Order: sequence, then structure tokens, then C-alpha cells
Amino acid sequence: MIQPTLLQPADRRLAAAAIASILLLGSARLLLDIFKTNHQPHLSTIHNKPSPPPIFLSPADRRSFSPAKCNPFEGQWVWNDDHNVTSSSSPSPLYTEDSCPYLVKQTTCQRNGRPDGAYQRWRWKPAGCELPPFEAAKMLDVVRGKRVMFVGDSVMRSQFESMVCMVQAAVPRGARSFDRVPPRKVFRAGGEWDVTLEYYWAPFIVESISDHATNHTVHKRLVSLDAIDKHGATWKEADVLVFESYVWWMHKPFINATYDRYGSPENIREYDVATAYKVAMETWANWLEANINPRRQSVFFMSMSPTHLWSWEWRPGSDGNCFNETYPVEPAGRPYWGTGSNLQIMNIIGDVIGRLRRVKVTFMNITQLSEYRKDGHTTVYGERKGKLLTGEQRSDPKNFADCIHWCLPGVPDTWNHILYAYLLHSYRS
Repeated sequence: MIQPTLLQPADRRLAAAAIASILLLGSARLLLDIFKTNHQPHLSTIHNKPSPPPIFLSPADRRSFSPAKCNPFEGQWVWNDDHNVTSSSSPSPLYTEDSCPYLVKQTTCQRNGRPDGAYQRWRWKPAGCELPPFEAAKMLDVVRGKRVMFVGDSVMRSQFESMVCMVQAAVPRGARSFDRVPPRKVFRAGGEWDVTLEYYWAPFIVESISDHATNHTVHKRLVSLDAIDKHGATWKEADVLVFESYVWWMHKPFINATYDRYGSPENIREYDVATAYKVAMETWANWLEANINPRRQSVFFMSMSPTHLWSWEWRPGSDGNCFNETYPVEPAGRPYWGTGSNLQIMNIIGDVIGRLRRVKVTFMNITQLSEYRKDGHTTVYGERKGKLLTGEQRSDPKNFADCIHWCLPGVPDTWNHILYAYLLHSYRS
């Protein structure tokens, strides 16, 4: 097993400050989104509808990905140029900033002034197989008449927006809509598909005082470790659920929490993060067992999205971060693992998922493949508190570079490509 490098106390304090300042972006981004729409989304919960027409599976679909034969999370990043795209691969990028009207300023790095675009041209190639070429219409066919819901923090919100951008061009303009009703965002592909892609803000998965989509702060975390039903009332009717929860837990090594279902102030105590995370994930697992119908619903859990806060991890002797990185980390004979990814947390969620009896959760281990992508973050070409960085702030990347969130198009597109491969395989099976 790969052993992570342990951070010294001073480094932990720096990491906490960096994470806290960057997470403030999520609050401001959502606040701006509220004012972009005032109408309610047209949600679609489909029951007892006629079976959809069969999907045409190409030879590439049939011979490519099978989780029993290939681990899609082991492989390498390969450069994708116009001469390197074959019938069994997908072009990179699958969309552009200009072609997708649903991207927020936090992720549009090119539009915000990033001078290089090479980070968009890398394609993930699994070691033992090819991912099926991504086809937007086929993705919508696979989830026809269904609700696909992404649940988590601002990293998950980027994955949701990535998936929307990957499929939206296949939907006629008059048959698609995008609505913002915090804590949700909803993209609807109407017409022949009747699909909704949704995002639900829940940074800890369980309930917390940070659940308001705009009025929250990572500095004042209080988590109700055994409370989840308020969230679950929205989740339970989704057909495909994709969960993620990590970076909000990692602000400090300890977290205030309650364990009495009511969040009573007199029952607040301090937990170490690993213990609190384990209890919260067990609450989530119990909710799944009680509420998910495995014959109708599919559940995925995304592993932690890595951070690249210190350049000395991949370039010994340096004193920077992800700013000005234009090339992935080279493995140098063994997998690269940075200090921003916590193996203890990964083992906890793996153990919780492994003990589920009635419901199957597919663990999407995107951490290792994303570790190499130090070049993919928004750095100084994103937002802070709802505004693009000023020239003065951009000139100080050591304090202002965002090495948590990702540019779009970018790395989250690969996560969704792998998710598509799983969904297509499930349909094919």
C-alpha cells in the first residue's frame, strides 16, 4: 500500500488555512447562482413507464470496458491530439467553455486568463482496456426517464457541471433547461429522454450547520453525525446517486459534532476527524440500506479529490504550489501519492461500503489518477468570494492559488467518462 507523507504541525496549519480560504468560493458561487433564476425546476420522477427502446451498442462498446476484467482507475494519462484519436477513444476536450453555457466563472480558466490550454488535452487510458468512447446521446439513452443526482460539496458540483456540459449539446435547445433552487441545481433533458441531472449541496453528506447553500463557513463546522433524513427525503427518489464528501472534513484534525439525532447544543463534543467521518458514513450506509431499492437504483461513491498545495511533493526543493504547472506528475516508476489525500479516510469509506449487505455501492477510486494532475487546478484563474481575483491577488499565487478546484473542461470530465462506462456496462449486462 502506498504510504502518504506525514505533514508537520506547521504544514497542517497552512493546509487548513488554504482549504478554508478556498472553500469560501463555494458559498459565494451559489449565492450568485440564486439570482440567475427564479422559477422552479420541472423534476421528473418516472414510475411504471413503458420500457425505452434498446440502445445500439457499437463494437467498441461491446469489446471495451468490463469491471470484472479491467480496473479503470489504473493506467496513465496520454496526450490526445487530432492524430491520436481513434474510433475506440474520445477526443479531449469533449466540449469547450464557449460551447457550454452552464459553466460558472469559478471553473472557466481560459476565459479568466489562463494562458495555456494543454490541461484540456490529456486522456486517461486504463492499463488493461479502453474506456468506451463517450457519446452524449448514448449517455442520455442509458438514463432515459431517470433522475441522476450528484451529492456533495463544490468539487462534486464541478463534476455535475462537467456531466451537464458533456451531454447538453445532444439535446435540442428548446428541450433543455437549467434551474437553480438551492441546495439543488437541475438540468433537464426533455423530449425523447426525459432525464434530469441534479446537484445537491451536502458537504458532509449527513446534516450540519453548513447545509444552507449560501450561508455557511468552513470555520464553524458543526455536524450531526446521526442525522440524514432531511437530505434523504430528496435523495430517495433518484435513480442514480453519486456521492462525495472529503475536503470539508479536513479543515482541522478535530471537528465539533453531535450524536443525538437532534443536534442539541448540550450534546456537542469534539471528535477527531477520522472517528467523526466513520460515524457519519455509517449513518449514510444505514440510510442506504433502509431506503434504496437495489433493483431500481444505482449508487456510486467518489473517492477523495486530491489537492496539490505544495510543489515540493513532486519537485523536491521547490517552494510553490500548483500555480504555473502545465504538465502532469510523472510517475517515476511508482504511483504518486500527495499529502493532500488521506489513506485513513479512504480506508474508512472502503470498509463501510464493504459491510453493506442489501445495497451495492460502486466505489469510484478517482484519487490516484487525479493525483498526477497538478496541472488541472484553477489556481489564480478562478473566483474568490464570488469575484475573479484582482491583478494584485494573481501576482501572489502562494497565497491565492486554488489548488483544490479544477478547471473545466478538465479532470472531472474523466471521472464522468468512467461513470459513463459503468452505467453503459450495467445496461449492457
